[in-house]
Amino acid sequence: MRLAHCYPCGDEERYRVTIDGREVANFSTPAKDFRESTTPRFHIRFEDTKPHAIEVTYVHKAPLFGGGLTMEWVPPAGLLQQQAVEASRDADLVIAMVGLSPELEGEEMKIKVVVVVLMNGSALAAPWAQEHANAILEAWYPGEFGGKAIADTLLGVYNPAGRLPVTFYRSVSDLPAFDDYGMKNRTYRYFQGTPLYGFGYGLSYTSFTYSAARAATSDLHAGDPLKVEVTVTNSGKRAGEEVAQLYLLPPAGGNGGLSPKLQLEGFQRISLKPGEARKLAFELSARDLSQVDGDGNRVVLPGEYSIAIGGSQPGAQSQTVSFRISGSHP
Repeated sequence: MRLAHCYPCGDEERYRVTIDGREVANFSTPAKDFRESTTPRFHIRFEDTKPHAIEVTYVHKAPLFGGGLTMEWVPPAGLLQQQAVEASRDADLVIAMVGLSPELEGEEMKIKVVVVVLMNGSALAAPWAQEHANAILEAWYPGEFGGKAIADTLLGVYNPAGRLPVTFYRSVSDLPAFDDYGMKNRTYRYFQGTPLYGFGYGLSYTSFTYSAARAATSDLHAGDPLKVEVTVTNSGKRAGEEVAQLYLLPPAGGNGGLSPKLQLEGFQRISLKPGEARKLAFELSARDLSQVDGDGNRVVLPGEYSIAIGGSQPGAQSQTVSFRISGSHP
């Protein structure tokens, strides 16, 4: 048991702790002001499982701030580790719950199926998990029903269809300095390296294929909209949701070097049964096709453009169409 006095004592404040009638603690050290906490702590080790009478006598006379005591039951760390190891020996699946913590338990992972569940509010550098774990589930901070949602996903009750809203870099060394506010090598639009998991990445228990992508025209005048179509087919064996993502790839090195290498300009979430196909239509406005120049003006620039449509950033599974913009707008 660990008992912590969690607020500062005043001149006439003290507390006394007895266990089975025996005094085990008596504190009365005052703090200088409310910003300084004495927070005395003591530890007691119980050698049996019998009930014990614990009495805490607390005197508090602070005029502005309340006092308080925190009683924590802390099982021996060695016992917890032993219980975890014994429980994993007979398990077919080990689920490791990790997140923004400096401690990671890695024992027995080499001989067991390991699923790493990430619980965090921002991107993590997790190259170890990518290399060693059999699967990774990004749960973020899932809230009160997070346990059920995680279990349903891992057991296949729910077919996941989430997509990353941020880039997961391999290391913090991939990022510019903290005080560098330029966009060079920052975010998926300008990053030149290979991320651990890119913006828009996500997996499913089924598979999808893209086909028959086409643009309404291959020669577009600046300022005009562009319509694009693609067919998505559930080529797997179970129903699922797909997030079709459309990325615009401007001319490389254009706009005085300010052009992004790609940018998301549209997406659609659809639900498909096994074998079902659906044609999707996108329309890109003049703003969607525009960029911001060095003077801060939004303009549509001439040149050769490409569009990639798929379940993530442009890759082998994406459908690509090319078109040319002539003239300028505005």
